[in-house]
Amino acid sequence: MSPVRICSRTACKESAVFTLTYVYRDSTAVLGPLAAYVEPHCYDLCAEHADRLTAPMGWELVRLPVEDTEPSSDDLEALADAVREAARPTRRQEPVGQGIEVSRRGHLRVLRSDPSSGTTPAADE
Repeated sequence: MSPVRICSRTACKESAVFTLTYVYRDSTAVLGPLAAYVEPHCYDLCAEHADRLTAPMGWELVRLPVEDTEPSSDDLEALADAVREAARPTRRQEPVGQGIEVSRRGHLRVLRSDPSSGTTPAADE
């Protein structure tokens, strides 16, 4: 059996029963059942502090339902994976071969569309 985890709030010595995590990209705080493992950037909270929790201004607070039974490790891993995936930045694909360079000024290029590609002109840095 794992040791009892204590609430992350300063000076609180109560047992933690919830885990709080943030998805900064979506301005969302997620409060769910106590995670199976201590994760960096997550906060364990007791019942009292979880009940009084509010999200920062402009943020959404999502409270996941807590079941009477112990959550499975699969549920917690799926939640952690979903939070990590939501926080992962998406990479924007650079256009390649979609135009013909017509002019250059400093680091900027003026491109003319290749008529066969069906794209519109674009400025490229």
